[in-house]
Amino acid sequence: MNDNTPNSNEQNSIPTSKVERSAKFVKTGFKIGGNYIKHYSKKLFNPDMDKSQLNEDNATDIYQSLSELKGSALKVAQMLSMDKNLLPQPYVDKFTQSQYNAPPLSGPLIVQTFKKYFGKNPDQIYDKFNIRSTNAASIGQVHQAELNGKKLAVKIQYPGVGDSISSDLKLVKPFAFRMLGMSEKELDVYMREVEERLLEETDYELEVRRSIEFSIACKNLNNVVFPDYYPDLSSKRIITMGWLEGKHLKEFLATNPSQQLRDQIGQALWDFYNYQQHELRAVHADPHPGNFLITPEGKLGCIDFGCIKVMPDDFYYPFFSLTSTNLFDDKEETIRAFRKLEMILPKDTPAQIEFYYTMYKQMISLFAKPYITSEFDFGKKAFFDDLFGFGEKVAKMPEFKQARGVKHFIYVNRTNFGLYNILHELQARVKTNTFKPHVEAEAL
Repeated sequence: MNDNTPNSNEQNSIPTSKVERSAKFVKTGFKIGGNYIKHYSKKLFNPDMDKSQLNEDNATDIYQSLSELKGSALKVAQMLSMDKNLLPQPYVDKFTQSQYNAPPLSGPLIVQTFKKYFGKNPDQIYDKFNIRSTNAASIGQVHQAELNGKKLAVKIQYPGVGDSISSDLKLVKPFAFRMLGMSEKELDVYMREVEERLLEETDYELEVRRSIEFSIACKNLNNVVFPDYYPDLSSKRIITMGWLEGKHLKEFLATNPSQQLRDQIGQALWDFYNYQQHELRAVHADPHPGNFLITPEGKLGCIDFGCIKVMPDDFYYPFFSLTSTNLFDDKEETIRAFRKLEMILPKDTPAQIEFYYTMYKQMISLFAKPYITSEFDFGKKAFFDDLFGFGEKVAKMPEFKQARGVKHFIYVNRTNFGLYNILHELQARVKTNTFKPHVEAEAL
């Protein structure tokens, strides 16, 4: 092994038992309680004071706690930071950090993981293994290694993460409840779908199989590249793949790339997502910047297939008929599609049906703008102001506090809004007619 210098930011242990993890949440709960007391004490003397400092303090305390616990709790923070409409800005700013980094594990914990799954130290498996991680995120961290002259990336899952998903999500629920203001029923649907995906995401053997399947299925896409995967050097909690050279989005944008290069990366990203959605009906549902690299050749490197969302026909056809056909010209057919997607519910009154029909039509029309032209400029600030402005307006409406929409929306919305956000950061102009939804000939 090389570069074994200790790092003061490393974690020497992660609370893995339910009791330890629960205690951490309780401690954080007390801190947040203290922040509320402090806020309302100050408000007595300054009635005009808003909640910005309270949100800042709470976001810092919650993020610090989730960073130390890692796993599903931190992953939920990462997901929430991608949905700009759900959280106050201080939470978004703080939780966005989880898209790029978290405190790494110490050397002894890494060796312990290898011994558990391979019965060997990493230096008995690879010719070279850097004990210092190059990147640490919510569920695992990445190390550089070498074998037979090939440069490798070795992803190691944090201890206890896969075993603590269900109990962690129960513990994170009160925080989510307070931050999101969702109804209990809506939060339950959200948490169940998150739990299903996270259980898959912590199964690294499944991830290796999917990574190989998806990289083969997408291999003909222009300017999209994938690492090689090594199933024999992987296990339930360790993945070995080829090393891809490249920069993450933030570093790439800091080099002030040309419009042509930003368009090229944006096009690759658009094609990568829409090919999967419309040709495979299963999509890489974790579009945060940490999962992509821009290579020195100007290609998009896709380095993580842990989270895949399969889209069943009874969701795919009504949803993409709304975004990609002239269905909105027929009010009755539109309402029928909304009912199939549980956006309009059986017990709704005529007044509620009219309200939700109007609001959802407006919402989807906004979202679908890139789909209804052959080219779209994601650098347009006005489009995103309208999109997020409408989202903020809806989030404050009491009519949207109850659960609406089938569970598939959680990850499909996350995927498409995540895609839009990265394209906006790239300021990319994209041909949006490369992979179209297959809905024209389908009956709803």
